[in-house]
Amino acid sequence: MKLIYPACFYPDEELGGYGVVIPDLPGCVTQGDDLAEAIYMAVDAASGWVLSDLEDGKKPPKASKISDVELEYDDGFVSLIVLDMDTYAEKYGKRSVRKNLTI
Repeated sequence: MKLIYPACFYPDEELGGYGVVIPDLPGCVTQGDDLAEAIYMAVDAASGWVLSDLEDGKKPPKASKISDVELEYDDGFVSLIVLDMDTYAEKYGKRSVRKNLTI
């Protein structure tokens, strides 16, 4: 199963890199030291979030249209990410643990 979700990318002027928020997956936030790493981390975080729901017997949340996503900050941008849930579940299934961290 392949899923597509919009992701909001925000450049971090002080630390460099990008923060990423997946609006359709509450609490799914990550970051990367550069854009390539931020995209990789967004796919990994979103895949883990969705896998946790699938293992609990829930359906994946419906994705918003990219045109409906509103940015929190003016310097951000929205891009689509693709999740390959079959491959991710094969690698991490039944062992996924959702961890929430507040800093």
